Amino acid sequence: MNGCGRREFLGRLAALAAVPTGLQVQDSLAGRGDVGTLRDPYSAGQPREVTRIEDYDERIKAIEHRLACNCGCTLDVFTCRTTDFTCTYSPKLHREVVAMDKAGKSAQEILDAFVAEYGEKALMAPKPEGFNLWGYLLPGSLILAAGAGLFAFVSRRRVVVAAAGTEAPGAQPSGTSSTATPEELERLRQALAEVED
Repeated sequence: MNGCGRREFLGRLAALAAVPTGLQVQDSLAGRGDVGTLRDPYSAGQPREVTRIEDYDERIKAIEHRLACNCGCTLDVFTCRTTDFTCTYSPKLHREVVAMDKAGKSAQEILDAFVAEYGEKALMAPKPEGFNLWGYLLPGSLILAAGAGLFAFVSRRRVVVAAAGTEAPGAQPSGTSSTATPEELERLRQALAEVED
């Protein structure tokens, strides 16, 4: 220990407790005070341009819903731009779409320009042509094939069960063999008769 006894420690503690509590310590950071902390709106991502009414034109929105944002969020450009304020890619892509639209390009021409510049990954869904067609057709065809197989299995099973039910009441079902003696079978019939009564 550093030579501080119990009495000295308690004396120091009492001296600290005697400090007036009415003194307020000034915070070193600006923007803090009695009513709370003033948040900086620019701390959440990059500063953005003022939103214009053209930014929400239905034509622009339809195009942006078909384009994928390349920030890694897996959202389309419009959704990313309007929900993720830390993304720096979607506003840039939006400005490109608006510039092409103002230049008089059609929606398909804008999409083709994005595919030419960024590749097919710029689209939310690949074009249904060539190898991509397998991605559209294979899942549906596999589901239909599985349904047809299940239907055939159930139908065949229903026929087998129906055929087994039309045999004589005392006869054994086809495909089974009995190892029970006649006495055991008689006891089983009596036990079943007691249960049914």
